[in-house]
Amino acid sequence: MASLFAVSPLLASVTPASNSALAETPNLAPKPIRDWKDPAYIIQAFDEIALKNEYDKVKHRVRKWRQPVRVFVEHQVGDTGLHTQLVQMHLSHLAQITGHSIAKVDSLEEANLHLVFTRQSQWADVVMRLMGASAASNIHGSVCMGKFVLNSKNEIERAWVVIPVDQAQMHGKLVACVVEEITQVLGLPNDSVKVFPSIFNDKTPQDLLTGLDYILLKLLYSADIHAGMTAAEVQPILQKQLEQWQRDGTLTQADKAVRQGQLYPLLGY
Repeated sequence: MASLFAVSPLLASVTPASNSALAETPNLAPKPIRDWKDPAYIIQAFDEIALKNEYDKVKHRVRKWRQPVRVFVEHQVGDTGLHTQLVQMHLSHLAQITGHSIAKVDSLEEANLHLVFTRQSQWADVVMRLMGASAASNIHGSVCMGKFVLNSKNEIERAWVVIPVDQAQMHGKLVACVVEEITQVLGLPNDSVKVFPSIFNDKTPQDLLTGLDYILLKLLYSADIHAGMTAAEVQPILQKQLEQWQRDGTLTQADKAVRQGQLYPLLGY
């Protein structure tokens, strides 16, 4: 459902809302080979979602924010109260899960994450202006889009999210766009049908974070995981952390814990 580009000092990375979301097909998602709480399954999911991009075959290093994330919301359409509420609820949830400082600000000058609610007739122009031609070339088949920029240490320095509200609503994906795009620009940029259940799997109906997504975020923002780490460097750290969470019940309680976010009762969960 989302399109995302991640960019290094010389690169950009964008992840569009994937094409499958447009089809709104019934839930035909394959069941995972094993229970998602299996540490080996979670490590595989982390590799898929954190270390890959949607539009290239390269194995990337870990990408995450070190500086506080400050979000400015630009409204080019109505319903500003509703849209602000959805964003604020999700930002609060992400801050709670990751332990990272994430907050909305009142001016673009203060922000390093610029989120635009626009309309379908303007979204190509907005994407071109904020994200550039490479991102604009991928809007066909996407519902919404995000992009982040990296420094030389693979730390995320700036990000953009563009949501054409009328288009997202037409596909029943407004909340999903808010949740998925903001989450992806924290450093989980890939979509994959190999990861289930997850908002990063466009074959599943999830609009909100799942227990697996909760664990992937907690892993990414663990103090022992640093931007720039390779898959080989990060795997033993993931293994050790997951074994601890297996013992202390964090994995078992993840599905329940993730539903403490404010969006869940709002959507009837």
